[in-house]
Amino acid sequence: MTLKLDWLRGCATALVTPFRRDGSVDDACFAKLVERQVKGGVKLLVPCGTTGESATMDEAERLHVIRMTVEAAKRLKAHVIAGTGSNNTAATIEFTRKAREAGADAALVVAPYYNKPTQDGMYAHFSEVAKSVREMPIMLYNVPSRTSSNISAETTLRLAEAYDNIVATKEASGNFSQIMEIIRRRPKNFKVFSGDDATTVPLISIGVDGLVSVCSNEIPKETSKMVEHALNGSFHFARKIHYKILPLMEANFVEASPAPCKFVMKELGLCEENLRLPLVPVTKNAREALKEAMRLAGLSE
Repeated sequence: MTLKLDWLRGCATALVTPFRRDGSVDDACFAKLVERQVKGGVKLLVPCGTTGESATMDEAERLHVIRMTVEAAKRLKAHVIAGTGSNNTAATIEFTRKAREAGADAALVVAPYYNKPTQDGMYAHFSEVAKSVREMPIMLYNVPSRTSSNISAETTLRLAEAYDNIVATKEASGNFSQIMEIIRRRPKNFKVFSGDDATTVPLISIGVDGLVSVCSNEIPKETSKMVEHALNGSFHFARKIHYKILPLMEANFVEASPAPCKFVMKELGLCEENLRLPLVPVTKNAREALKEAMRLAGLSE
Protein backbone atom coordinates (compact mmCIF):
# COMPACT_ATOMS: atom_id res chain seq x y z
CA MET A 1 0.00 0.00 0.00
CA THR A 2 1.20 3.52 -0.81
CA LEU A 3 2.77 5.33 2.13
CA LYS A 4 0.21 7.73 3.61
CA LEU A 5 1.44 11.32 3.77
CA ASP A 6 -1.26 13.64 5.10
CA TRP A 7 0.92 16.71 4.51
CA LEU A 8 1.20 15.99 0.77
CA ARG A 9 -1.74 18.11 -0.37
CA GLY A 10 -2.35 21.66 -1.55
CA CYS A 11 -0.13 24.25 -3.17
CA ALA A 12 3.58 23.56 -3.64
CA THR A 13 5.93 26.16 -5.09
CA ALA A 14 8.59 25.18 -7.62
CA LEU A 15 11.04 27.69 -6.19
CA VAL A 16 13.11 29.96 -8.38
CA THR A 17 16.80 30.13 -7.55
CA PRO A 18 17.90 33.77 -7.27
CA PHE A 19 21.33 34.47 -8.71
CA ARG A 20 23.62 37.45 -8.24
CA ARG A 21 24.99 39.26 -11.25
CA ASP A 22 28.16 37.15 -11.11
CA GLY A 23 26.05 33.98 -11.38
CA SER A 24 26.39 32.82 -7.78
CA VAL A 25 23.39 31.77 -5.70
CA ASP A 26 22.00 34.66 -3.66
CA ASP A 27 21.50 32.97 -0.29
CA ALA A 28 20.02 35.97 1.51
CA CYS A 29 17.48 36.59 -1.24
CA PHE A 30 16.55 32.90 -1.35
CA ALA A 31 15.86 32.87 2.40
CA LYS A 32 13.52 35.86 2.03
CA LEU A 33 11.70 34.22 -0.90
CA VAL A 34 11.12 31.01 1.07
CA GLU A 35 9.82 32.91 4.09
CA ARG A 36 7.46 34.88 1.82
CA GLN A 37 6.11 31.61 0.43
CA VAL A 38 5.19 30.19 3.81
CA LYS A 39 3.75 33.49 5.03
CA GLY A 40 1.62 33.45 1.86
CA GLY A 41 0.12 30.09 2.76
CA VAL A 42 2.42 27.70 0.86
CA LYS A 43 3.48 24.72 2.98
CA LEU A 44 5.19 22.61 0.31
CA LEU A 45 8.53 23.85 -1.04
CA VAL A 46 10.14 22.39 -4.16
CA PRO A 47 13.77 23.48 -4.65
CA CYS A 48 15.93 22.47 -7.62
CA GLY A 49 13.20 21.74 -10.13
CA THR A 50 12.93 23.12 -13.64
CA THR A 51 11.88 26.54 -12.31
CA GLY A 52 14.94 26.54 -10.05
CA GLU A 53 17.25 26.21 -13.09
CA SER A 54 18.70 23.01 -11.65
CA ALA A 55 19.98 21.96 -15.08
CA THR A 56 22.57 24.75 -14.90
CA MET A 57 23.62 24.14 -11.29
CA ASP A 58 26.31 21.73 -10.16
CA GLU A 59 25.66 19.11 -7.50
CA ALA A 60 27.19 21.13 -4.67
CA GLU A 61 24.99 24.13 -5.50
CA ARG A 62 21.83 22.03 -5.70
CA LEU A 63 22.60 20.39 -2.38
CA HIS A 64 23.29 23.80 -0.85
CA VAL A 65 19.91 25.12 -2.05
CA ILE A 66 18.13 22.03 -0.71
CA ARG A 67 19.83 22.44 2.68
CA MET A 68 18.81 26.10 2.84
CA THR A 69 15.22 25.13 2.04
CA VAL A 70 15.20 22.39 4.68
CA GLU A 71 16.60 24.76 7.30
CA ALA A 72 13.89 27.32 6.56
CA ALA A 73 11.15 24.69 6.36
CA LYS A 74 11.96 23.33 9.82
CA ARG A 75 11.68 26.81 11.29
CA LEU A 76 8.54 27.70 9.33
CA LYS A 77 6.81 24.30 9.67
CA ALA A 78 6.76 23.48 5.97
CA HIS A 79 7.80 20.40 3.96
CA VAL A 80 10.47 20.03 1.28
CA ILE A 81 10.14 18.04 -1.95
CA ALA A 82 13.60 18.26 -3.48
CA GLY A 83 14.23 17.96 -7.20
CA THR A 84 16.71 15.09 -7.56
CA GLY A 85 16.05 13.60 -11.01
CA SER A 86 18.26 13.36 -14.07
CA ASN A 87 18.62 11.19 -17.17
CA ASN A 88 21.23 9.07 -15.40
CA THR A 89 19.70 6.46 -13.09
CA ALA A 90 22.80 5.95 -10.95
CA ALA A 91 23.30 9.70 -10.53
CA THR A 92 19.62 10.14 -9.63
CA ILE A 93 19.91 7.49 -6.92
CA GLU A 94 23.07 9.03 -5.49
CA PHE A 95 21.65 12.55 -5.39
CA THR A 96 18.30 11.40 -3.98
CA ARG A 97 20.22 9.79 -1.10
CA LYS A 98 22.09 13.04 -0.50
CA ALA A 99 18.85 15.04 -0.51
CA ARG A 100 17.41 12.64 2.06
CA GLU A 101 20.51 13.03 4.23
CA ALA A 102 20.11 16.81 3.92
CA GLY A 103 16.63 16.51 5.44
CA ALA A 104 14.29 16.69 2.45
CA ASP A 105 10.89 15.12 3.13
CA ALA A 106 10.44 13.75 -0.41
CA ALA A 107 12.03 13.76 -3.84
CA LEU A 108 10.66 15.05 -7.14
CA VAL A 109 12.12 12.74 -9.80
CA VAL A 110 11.67 13.83 -13.40
CA ALA A 111 11.31 11.39 -16.28
CA PRO A 112 14.70 10.84 -17.94
CA TYR A 113 15.19 13.48 -20.62
CA TYR A 114 17.06 13.32 -23.92
CA ASN A 115 17.61 9.52 -23.90
CA LYS A 116 13.86 8.95 -24.50
CA PRO A 117 13.45 5.58 -22.74
CA THR A 118 10.65 3.18 -23.58
CA GLN A 119 7.90 2.56 -21.02
CA ASP A 120 9.86 -0.47 -19.83
CA GLY A 121 12.90 1.78 -19.47
CA MET A 122 10.84 4.30 -17.50
CA TYR A 123 9.60 1.56 -15.21
CA ALA A 124 13.12 0.20 -14.68
CA HIS A 125 14.52 3.68 -13.97
CA PHE A 126 11.97 4.63 -11.33
CA SER A 127 12.03 1.11 -9.87
CA GLU A 128 15.77 1.34 -9.23
CA VAL A 129 15.38 4.74 -7.57
CA ALA A 130 12.51 3.51 -5.38
CA LYS A 131 14.33 0.32 -4.37
CA SER A 132 17.63 2.08 -3.70
CA VAL A 133 16.21 4.88 -1.52
CA ARG A 134 13.32 3.12 0.20
CA GLU A 135 13.13 5.61 3.06
CA MET A 136 12.52 8.52 0.65
CA PRO A 137 8.98 9.25 -0.61
CA ILE A 138 9.08 9.87 -4.36
CA MET A 139 6.92 12.08 -6.55
CA LEU A 140 7.18 11.19 -10.23
CA TYR A 141 7.43 14.18 -12.58
CA ASN A 142 5.92 13.82 -16.03
CA VAL A 143 6.64 16.81 -18.30
CA PRO A 144 6.78 15.59 -21.92
CA SER A 145 7.25 19.09 -23.34
CA ARG A 146 10.69 19.19 -21.74
CA THR A 147 11.73 15.52 -21.62
CA SER A 148 10.46 14.47 -25.09
CA SER A 149 8.90 11.35 -23.56
CA ASN A 150 5.72 10.62 -21.62
CA ILE A 151 5.24 8.46 -18.53
CA SER A 152 2.07 6.64 -19.54
CA ALA A 153 -0.82 6.15 -17.14
CA GLU A 154 -0.13 2.41 -17.21
CA THR A 155 3.52 2.90 -16.19
CA THR A 156 2.59 5.37 -13.44
CA LEU A 157 0.03 2.92 -12.04
CA ARG A 158 2.45 -0.04 -12.24
CA LEU A 159 4.99 1.94 -10.23
CA ALA A 160 2.40 3.13 -7.71
CA GLU A 161 1.24 -0.44 -7.13
CA ALA A 162 4.76 -1.90 -6.90
CA TYR A 163 6.47 0.59 -4.54
CA ASP A 164 4.96 2.04 -1.39
CA ASN A 165 7.45 4.94 -1.42
CA ILE A 166 6.30 6.12 -4.87
CA VAL A 167 3.63 8.31 -3.34
CA ALA A 168 2.60 10.80 -6.02
CA THR A 169 2.98 12.11 -9.54
CA LYS A 170 3.28 15.65 -10.83
CA GLU A 171 1.43 15.60 -14.14
CA ALA A 172 2.44 18.36 -16.54
CA SER A 173 1.39 16.43 -19.62
CA GLY A 174 -1.76 18.45 -20.25
CA ASN A 175 -3.43 15.15 -21.12
CA PHE A 176 -6.69 15.11 -19.16
CA SER A 177 -7.57 11.58 -20.32
CA GLN A 178 -4.26 10.25 -19.01
CA ILE A 179 -4.60 12.13 -15.71
CA MET A 180 -8.18 10.85 -15.22
CA GLU A 181 -7.04 7.29 -15.86
CA ILE A 182 -4.41 7.63 -13.13
CA ILE A 183 -6.95 9.11 -10.72
CA ARG A 184 -9.53 6.43 -11.53
CA ARG A 185 -7.19 3.50 -10.95
CA ARG A 186 -4.65 4.78 -8.43
CA PRO A 187 -4.02 2.84 -5.23
CA LYS A 188 -5.16 4.23 -1.89
CA ASN A 189 -3.06 7.17 -0.64
CA PHE A 190 -1.39 7.81 -4.03
CA LYS A 191 -1.55 11.54 -4.83
CA VAL A 192 -1.82 13.31 -8.18
CA PHE A 193 -0.59 16.91 -8.51
CA SER A 194 -1.16 19.31 -11.35
CA GLY A 195 2.03 20.55 -12.99
CA ASP A 196 0.29 23.36 -14.87
CA ASP A 197 -1.04 26.42 -13.03
CA ALA A 198 -3.73 27.22 -15.59
CA THR A 199 -5.39 23.78 -15.54
CA THR A 200 -5.35 23.25 -11.78
CA VAL A 201 -8.91 24.24 -10.88
CA PRO A 202 -10.54 21.94 -13.46
CA LEU A 203 -8.11 19.15 -12.54
CA ILE A 204 -8.98 19.43 -8.84
CA SER A 205 -12.64 19.08 -9.82
CA ILE A 206 -11.85 15.59 -11.18
CA GLY A 207 -9.73 14.48 -8.23
CA VAL A 208 -6.26 16.05 -8.31
CA ASP A 209 -4.76 16.65 -4.84
CA GLY A 210 -2.74 19.81 -5.39
CA LEU A 211 -0.46 21.90 -7.58
CA VAL A 212 3.27 22.32 -8.07
CA SER A 213 3.22 25.95 -9.14
CA VAL A 214 5.36 28.50 -10.94
CA CYS A 215 2.88 31.35 -10.41
CA SER A 216 3.05 31.03 -6.63
CA ASN A 217 6.61 32.39 -6.76
CA GLU A 218 5.01 35.71 -7.72
CA ILE A 219 1.68 35.50 -5.88
CA PRO A 220 1.82 32.81 -3.19
CA LYS A 221 -1.23 34.03 -1.27
CA GLU A 222 -3.54 34.10 -4.28
CA THR A 223 -2.31 30.80 -5.73
CA SER A 224 -2.50 28.89 -2.44
CA LYS A 225 -5.97 30.32 -1.77
CA MET A 226 -7.16 29.25 -5.22
CA VAL A 227 -5.97 25.70 -4.58
CA GLU A 228 -7.38 25.66 -1.05
CA HIS A 229 -10.82 26.82 -2.17
CA ALA A 230 -10.91 24.24 -4.97
CA LEU A 231 -9.85 21.40 -2.68
CA ASN A 232 -12.55 22.42 -0.21
CA GLY A 233 -15.17 22.37 -2.97
CA SER A 234 -15.61 26.15 -2.97
CA PHE A 235 -15.28 26.42 -6.73
CA HIS A 236 -17.07 29.77 -6.92
CA PHE A 237 -14.22 31.38 -4.97
CA ALA A 238 -11.55 29.28 -6.72
CA ARG A 239 -12.83 30.37 -10.13
CA LYS A 240 -12.76 34.06 -9.16
CA ILE A 241 -9.06 33.82 -8.34
CA HIS A 242 -8.36 31.56 -11.33
CA TYR A 243 -9.73 34.00 -13.88
CA LYS A 244 -8.11 37.01 -12.22
CA ILE A 245 -4.63 35.48 -12.33
CA LEU A 246 -5.06 33.37 -15.50
CA PRO A 247 -3.30 35.94 -17.76
CA LEU A 248 -0.27 35.83 -15.44
CA MET A 249 -0.30 32.01 -15.26
CA GLU A 250 -0.25 31.90 -19.06
CA ALA A 251 2.25 34.75 -19.51
CA ASN A 252 4.76 32.91 -17.33
CA PHE A 253 5.33 30.63 -20.31
CA VAL A 254 5.39 33.23 -23.10
CA GLU A 255 9.12 32.43 -23.29
CA ALA A 256 11.26 29.74 -21.67
CA SER A 257 10.45 29.41 -17.97
CA PRO A 258 11.56 30.71 -15.51
CA ALA A 259 12.69 33.81 -17.43
CA PRO A 260 9.19 35.38 -17.48
CA CYS A 261 8.68 34.61 -13.79
CA LYS A 262 12.01 36.18 -12.89
CA PHE A 263 11.06 39.33 -14.83
CA VAL A 264 7.83 39.62 -12.82
CA MET A 265 9.69 39.01 -9.56
CA LYS A 266 12.20 41.70 -10.49
CA GLU A 267 9.31 44.09 -11.18
CA LEU A 268 7.92 43.24 -7.73
CA GLY A 269 11.29 43.92 -6.10
CA LEU A 270 11.74 40.31 -5.00
CA CYS A 271 14.94 39.33 -6.81
CA GLU A 272 17.22 40.34 -9.64
CA GLU A 273 16.47 39.21 -13.19
CA ASN A 274 19.58 37.05 -13.44
CA LEU A 275 19.49 33.72 -15.27
CA ARG A 276 22.13 31.19 -16.21
CA LEU A 277 22.91 30.51 -19.83
CA PRO A 278 21.48 29.22 -22.06
CA LEU A 279 18.48 31.06 -20.57
CA VAL A 280 18.41 34.82 -21.10
CA PRO A 281 16.06 37.61 -19.97
CA VAL A 282 12.76 37.91 -21.82
CA THR A 283 12.40 40.06 -24.93
CA LYS A 284 10.75 43.48 -25.13
CA ASN A 285 7.48 42.06 -26.47
CA ALA A 286 7.36 39.50 -23.67
CA ARG A 287 7.96 42.23 -21.10
CA GLU A 288 4.97 44.18 -22.37
CA ALA A 289 2.78 41.05 -22.23
CA LEU A 290 3.96 40.30 -18.69
CA LYS A 291 3.34 43.87 -17.53
CA GLU A 292 -0.21 43.65 -18.87
CA ALA A 293 -0.72 40.30 -17.13
CA MET A 294 0.56 41.85 -13.90
CA ARG A 295 -1.91 44.70 -14.28
CA LEU A 296 -4.81 42.32 -14.79
CA ALA A 297 -3.73 40.34 -11.73
CA GLY A 298 -3.73 43.52 -9.66
CA LEU A 299 0.07 43.62 -9.26
CA SER A 300 0.62 47.02 -10.87
CA GLU A 301 -1.17 50.19 -11.82
